[in-house]
Amino acid sequence: MVEYVVVGSGFSGAVVAERIARVLGKEVLVIEKRNHVGGNAFDGHNAEGVWVHWYGPHIFHTKLEYVWNYLSLFTEWRAYEHRVLGWIDGRLVPIPFNLRSLHALFPDGQADRLEQKLTLAFGAEASVPILRLRETEDAELKALADFIYEKVFYHYTLKQWGLSPEQLDPHVTGRVPVRISWDDRYFRDPYQGIPKNGYASMFENMLDHPRIRLMLGTDAREVLQIGDRPDDIRLFGAPFSGKIVYTGKIDELFGYRFGELPYRSLRFEFETVDVPRYQPCGTVNYPNDHDYTRVTEFKHLTGQTHPKTTIAREYPQAYERNTPGRDVPYYPIPRAEHRDLYERYAAEARRYERLILLGRLAEYRYYDMDACVAKALRVFAEKIAHV
Repeated sequence: MVEYVVVGSGFSGAVVAERIARVLGKEVLVIEKRNHVGGNAFDGHNAEGVWVHWYGPHIFHTKLEYVWNYLSLFTEWRAYEHRVLGWIDGRLVPIPFNLRSLHALFPDGQADRLEQKLTLAFGAEASVPILRLRETEDAELKALADFIYEKVFYHYTLKQWGLSPEQLDPHVTGRVPVRISWDDRYFRDPYQGIPKNGYASMFENMLDHPRIRLMLGTDAREVLQIGDRPDDIRLFGAPFSGKIVYTGKIDELFGYRFGELPYRSLRFEFETVDVPRYQPCGTVNYPNDHDYTRVTEFKHLTGQTHPKTTIAREYPQAYERNTPGRDVPYYPIPRAEHRDLYERYAAEARRYERLILLGRLAEYRYYDMDACVAKALRVFAEKIAHV
């Protein structure tokens, strides 16, 4: 008898389902709209045999040892530290903008002087949000901040979000700071890597349990109905008294009754090239040129040996749930009015004591992968295992 229903098999859903089955020994039904597990982390080999990430590059990184150890139950890791270059003024420089970028773009004397000023103002190894750097009173640093803002942030943000940096919550631009450092790794976390046999394999291992029943290619609304009364929940048409962990879009769960929550979507243009290597690192950003924001070459990430290579050009676009090619919601748009709309849905969800909202779409919040895992483990411990 099914006691738990989990909607979605990305990080949030897979972790909770695995814990319910393995730790509690309870029957759990996982309902997945797509024909595969793993959410946007899904990967696999294309027609040419090159291993790609179908929904864009996913590099796992975390400061949390317990999260790394948990996922290590289901995968070995390929050590990989991601590096990103940006095409700025006709040359490739490290992103986030750091001291290597500074010295590549400015004459030696000026770069040395700016480095000294940055270190004095913010400290060696500091990470400084661009909007904070623009508030500096030093005229030369202010000019540098304006240069970085224009060349690195402004046009990229417009392409990515359809909004300027000032129109977004400050944490968005703060996620890619200016670094007073020579360290050109994109992430600084102590645990970084790619699942050795792929994300899909890791998720399949997580969900491979006799107490987990997986329904792929199934819209949850076809088998799970949430009525107007808090106790009116039906599964396959029959009353359901168990718990539901919902990781899908919260506005969809309630039939868009308060209006749609906006998202940004992405379109990927994959190209297989008859060369072993296409670009010098995993991802190259194009803040100011082209309609795409970045190009990823997956063999850097996977370490695969293959005579050909596959790249993906990434085109941000508006999300439209009824338009094929635009109907994958990637990023909640972080603005106050959208959060207010979300809170109306969250208040509605709180009426249902047996309904747990979890993850990027259900909480309308951007999560790194490790944060998804950490939150799922905490929700399992606090709201499922110890209730």
